Amino acid sequence: MTTKWGICSAGMISHDFTVALKTLPPGDHQVVAVAARDLGRAQEFAKKHNIPKAYGNYEELAKDPEIDVVYVGNIHPCHLPVCLLYMNARKNVLCEKPFAMNSMEVQGLIASARENNVFLMEAVWTRFFPASREISRVLSQGEVGEVKVVRVEFGLPLLHVPRAVENELGGGALLDIGVYCLQFALMVFNGDRPESIQASGFCLDTGVDEAMVVTLTFSGNRIAVCICSIAVQLPNEALIVGTKGQIRIPRHMWCPTTLVVNGKETQYPLPEPSLPVNFPNSTGMRYEAEEVRQCLLKGLKESSRMSLADSALLMEVMDEARRQVGVWYSQDVPRDPYQ
Repeated sequence: MTTKWGICSAGMISHDFTVALKTLPPGDHQVVAVAARDLGRAQEFAKKHNIPKAYGNYEELAKDPEIDVVYVGNIHPCHLPVCLLYMNARKNVLCEKPFAMNSMEVQGLIASARENNVFLMEAVWTRFFPASREISRVLSQGEVGEVKVVRVEFGLPLLHVPRAVENELGGGALLDIGVYCLQFALMVFNGDRPESIQASGFCLDTGVDEAMVVTLTFSGNRIAVCICSIAVQLPNEALIVGTKGQIRIPRHMWCPTTLVVNGKETQYPLPEPSLPVNFPNSTGMRYEAEEVRQCLLKGLKESSRMSLADSALLMEVMDEARRQVGVWYSQDVPRDPYQ
């Protein structure tokens, strides 16, 4: 049974996701349609990727009966309305991170998925890489003992990118790349709820955060320190320290292909892309796509690797961190946490 995909948005991340799908067996995954707000862009995307159908609006994609699941790759503020459009049309959805702009919107997504009885997952691709699955195995087997400290950082020079710095586009270090750091810490601590959240940072003139440090403390004297910046390039490493050893991702913590466990390094190479891609290790999106397929084949409505509860907790942590630093979006108005 082939999983038939619709692609919502003809931007860079959608391009990379479509290229990643081509590294999987064509009998398992097929892109049958793409939609953009401009028909010309959709047609250009379809031609580049040999996609049979191109739509000039998102509503036409929602009405396509051939589609099993929609990949939503548009900008952050559009995630809620676009995902609701597809779920109300009884389409399964894989939505790029961040799931939405705040916890209220995430709860709206989850409620819609349950009401419409469809599959929904936040595309936190990090969790599905073989290296990340190996981290989970090592932790569950106790090979590094009890984890006491997690340190993770992600920084890229993105101040020239409007999507990263404009408030109305959902910009800011935390929502764009800090989300990877926080989800990593929560993954390591198995989805436990932090006992305290302490955030500090500073904002650009646009009102979004340029850099932020978020410290999470957990029961049992466990701590995670997460650093993100859209002003500078950081080493982008992750370190897990237990009572018996360490796990380290020496680079590309958000899309890991190298893992060092107690001093032993292992490589997890990715397939080469059939077309040039925009972001490092983009063919690694194949793993989240295959997770969606396996869940659909089993009749599941969410993934245990990135559950809806995981996404809800992740956004709650980000909401509190934003509140402490003073980052506010128009989507926060209905339930303004800063009043």
